[in-house]
Amino acid sequence: MRRRIRSAALPLHRHSLPQLAVDGVLVALAYWLAYQLRFDGPSGVPPRYEQLFEATIVPVVAGSLVVFAGFGLYAKWWRYVTQRDYSSIVQAVVVAALLLALYVATVKPVTQPSGVGATVVTTPSGVLALHLLLMLAFVCGSRFVARTIYERPLRGFRAAKDARGLLIVGAGDGGRLVLREILRNPELRLKPVGFVDDDPLKRRLRIDGVRVLGTTKELGRILDEVEPDEITIAIPSAPGILRANVVRCCRERGIPVRTLPTVFELLQSAATAVRQVRDVQIEDILGREPVRMELDRVGAYLSSEVVLVTGAGGSIGKELSRQIARVAPRRLVLLDHAEDNLFAIQRELEDDRHVHPSTLDVVLADCKEEERMREVFDAYRPTIVFHAAAYKHVGLMESNPVEAVRNNAIATRLMARISGQMKVKTFVLVSTDKAVDPATVMGASKALAEFAIEAEQARFAGTRFCAVRFGNVLGSSGSVVPIFRRQIALGGPLTVTDERMTRYFMTIPEAVQLIIRAGGLSKGAGNGEIYVLEMGEPVRILDLARTMIELSGLDPERDIAIEIVGRRAGEKLHEELFNRYERPQPTPAEKILRAERDPRPPQVVDEMFDQIGLLVLEGDAAGLAAKVSELSAIPDVAPTRMLRSEPEAAVISAEPAPISDGAQS
Repeated sequence: MRRRIRSAALPLHRHSLPQLAVDGVLVALAYWLAYQLRFDGPSGVPPRYEQLFEATIVPVVAGSLVVFAGFGLYAKWWRYVTQRDYSSIVQAVVVAALLLALYVATVKPVTQPSGVGATVVTTPSGVLALHLLLMLAFVCGSRFVARTIYERPLRGFRAAKDARGLLIVGAGDGGRLVLREILRNPELRLKPVGFVDDDPLKRRLRIDGVRVLGTTKELGRILDEVEPDEITIAIPSAPGILRANVVRCCRERGIPVRTLPTVFELLQSAATAVRQVRDVQIEDILGREPVRMELDRVGAYLSSEVVLVTGAGGSIGKELSRQIARVAPRRLVLLDHAEDNLFAIQRELEDDRHVHPSTLDVVLADCKEEERMREVFDAYRPTIVFHAAAYKHVGLMESNPVEAVRNNAIATRLMARISGQMKVKTFVLVSTDKAVDPATVMGASKALAEFAIEAEQARFAGTRFCAVRFGNVLGSSGSVVPIFRRQIALGGPLTVTDERMTRYFMTIPEAVQLIIRAGGLSKGAGNGEIYVLEMGEPVRILDLARTMIELSGLDPERDIAIEIVGRRAGEKLHEELFNRYERPQPTPAEKILRAERDPRPPQVVDEMFDQIGLLVLEGDAAGLAAKVSELSAIPDVAPTRMLRSEPEAAVISAEPAPISDGAQS
């Protein structure tokens, strides 16, 4: 490790010595040229100014170097000088020039006798101005030359004979970053053949010698003309529609596509941007902009609270724990009944995310056990509860309806009631779009959970109850994406239940941001708010299957078959976000809506839970499946109940059903 030349005032390093020497020569040269240019007549520099030059050259050089060091000009290699550094150089040069005038006026290094006594020889204003300009040009120029040579070596860029032609989508900062890395590192064996950018002002421009060939709408023509070996999408924030269009054009021509990672992904590794370029993933091309929120702002209400997360070992619960830990709550309590999952998130938060153990508690418990839950609430006194504990695998829940209702509905009601009794400030239920017009036991159990928080809101006005409803989550254990990935790894076929099947999708971080934001939006008014994310357009499952095969470098039907196996009982063609009797209402948060509906009296909800509770105790799976289907289909408390038709109501049964997002495993 290089030693620093220790100085409280001058931050110098060993590599600063050559820089000091070069700057010293440049300052002296600028000072000498200033006199020569000022007095460029036949008589040359007058004798008195020659004396002044000789008397001040050493102080000028030494003083300038001290000023430069004070402004931090030697804190980095010149090859890394940025625009902000040039601002510091200008300031330092101006101060150094002013100090020269001040030095001559106060020290009076040269005087001449006159009739009234000794007269001070001052520096001519022309010399001062020329010295400032020349010094500025030399000091800035030396750094510019050093950076230019580093960015583009004097020998020029020579791609290897076997270098792959690379077309870069995006001529902004990300594209320039990729290009610079290629020019610096011929060993990458890449040869830039052009840029593609939708900015009309960049059309036909050359960026570091590489031309912008056109827009993404012209990508097909550009690919046919330049025939690149691969494409890099150098727009980390590119919308999914753009990525999807690029991938489609390239797959038609058999050209691999990769994408520049986000800044967050780059920070996880010390590697260069080009080496961190990764394959395009299915999350990149969902066809809509991901919802991004400023977590520090929308989650600020958690910073001084005791936050309890149930189901903390699940896919949503883990991400909730990660993001809540970022806003530094007073205490974070993680609860789950799965030991391995709970241990994993504890280790991640403490070891990888450096959450102090004194602010983190892990509780191994089951939300269905009332006595144990009351012990937890008494011990930790949570002020905010995020209830993410739920069973979500539709096929398993159809086979085990008693456990589905016990865990998803009855346990939610229990947690909500204890929260109200313990004067918790906010209770947030993680719901699902399958609770809308439910056609499976799992969906019906989540609909009943929404009814439960509605009833508890009427009882406990001091607690704000809300539910967050969203579509399928990519990457969770029940998502279609891991199912398809496993089927591709096994060589296929990919099983799709119906070619017309569509689903909404979102990423886990998006879902969790919505959940946290909803906790801050909730006012506790009415019947317990239900918040819904504007999910954009639904994704056709058949198209998703084909895209995943293509992203694996294979061809649908030729390399991997896709089988349409037919819908099973209870599986919908299209998921919905609102019930027929709900009215979407805007909220202060962008892309978040509130589902407004008429409240049910708490006694009606209590009667529902009394009926299903009795069936759970009796273990009557078939009767329970039919009952939750009937209860969850009631839109209001009017005498004329809008029940399902007999064939549709019979859809929910104890028979196994497929994964509800259109794939079959």
